[in-house]
Amino acid sequence: MAIATINPATGEVIKTFQPLSASEIEGKLQLAVTAFQQERHTPFSVRGQRMLKAAEILDREKEKFGRLMTLEMGKPYKSAVAEAAKCGTACRYYAGNAEKFLADEVVETGAKKSFIRYLPIGPILAVMPWNFPFWQVIRFAAPALMAGNVGLLKHASNVPQCALAIEKIFKDAGFPAGAFQTLLIGSSQVDAMLADARIVAATLTGSEQAGIQVGIGAAKRIKKVVLELGGSDPFIVMPSADLETAVETAVQARVQNNGQSCIAAKRFIVAEPIADEFERRFVARMQALRIGDPMDDKTELGPLATAEGVKDLDGDVRKTVQMGANVLTGGHTVKGAGNYYAPTVLTDVPKGSPAYSEELFGPVASIFRVKDQDEAIRLANDVRFGLGSSVWTNDDRERERFVNELEAGMVFVNKMVASDTRIPFGGIKASGHGRELGLVGIREFVNAKTVWIA
Repeated sequence: MAIATINPATGEVIKTFQPLSASEIEGKLQLAVTAFQQERHTPFSVRGQRMLKAAEILDREKEKFGRLMTLEMGKPYKSAVAEAAKCGTACRYYAGNAEKFLADEVVETGAKKSFIRYLPIGPILAVMPWNFPFWQVIRFAAPALMAGNVGLLKHASNVPQCALAIEKIFKDAGFPAGAFQTLLIGSSQVDAMLADARIVAATLTGSEQAGIQVGIGAAKRIKKVVLELGGSDPFIVMPSADLETAVETAVQARVQNNGQSCIAAKRFIVAEPIADEFERRFVARMQALRIGDPMDDKTELGPLATAEGVKDLDGDVRKTVQMGANVLTGGHTVKGAGNYYAPTVLTDVPKGSPAYSEELFGPVASIFRVKDQDEAIRLANDVRFGLGSSVWTNDDRERERFVNELEAGMVFVNKMVASDTRIPFGGIKASGHGRELGLVGIREFVNAKTVWIA
């Protein structure tokens, strides 16, 4: 894929970029090493002042950053502005909590003194996706920089201007040259970066296949890696749920970010006694979604980020229907310019079809009916992914079973799955390993050094 800004709403090529040359990459690596030698000794108070400045920039220029996100990947402008603002909260959170999270942890052993000291490890390569072009980066960068590490960003090739804007935010906030750099390179160059001894660890948010490749590349060099990969999240609705709220949230959970989110609900598992009513309301709401220009505040569903994404999504839907699924609404592309796909609802989805077990990245929902909680849990777990899950019940015993038995990194009860700076984010199974955000997130890329003083 060329490194370029292509407006998803029109298909217009706005700007193209030349990939970095070998000598330019070498210069950035050397600069990162130099910056780390400085940053590892910089006090938390100084790092915190810079991070607060970054938050101020994000708040002050959130409309500009929002327009840039919408231009490059098509999310509705109002949600893009909200994304920029959310990034500011992450910067403030780690500015205020990093020193506490990484303070020496005393362990009583009988020694004169024994403790764990959390120390930075060096330059970290971040391979990031286009769907949340600011948030995915900031939620890595804020804790990494506050820990004293430095970052090298290989962003998705269709959001180069977002990548360069984020680099400038940290530069303008006062972080030294080399503390955070954007690498305009193709995905084929990632393995060479992992092979370089100066890169000490990596983090990737992206597809399952991309995670496998980066995971293998890191493993070959014995380097730490955090992987946040795909999901086929269940949204389970039981008879005791508030049905009206569950339906409204279900639609939002499916079409957030134009349906392009790893934690978007994709499989709607509904108890038989309420399935007819849920289905009727859900389909009606999906049909009523306002599709159009993502810069229009009234738009509820914008274009997919790429033409290839539309082609892949349509292919998955067609294959699922050929295998026996029924289409209640949608199931086709939208005519005209731009990468638009109609809001789609499928039922009678057969096992083995794409909509049953794959991650469909777009506004396509699959509804499954179950007779009881046992069947709901079996169906929810019957995929290789294990990222998030949303459960709707007002029965305490049901809630406890779901929390304990759903195979997922996150369980949200009576709420759609979301990322929050204060709590760990990540999954199990093919959805990856490691965690971002919260206390756990900042400790992923540090050396937990044991100290024993006799």
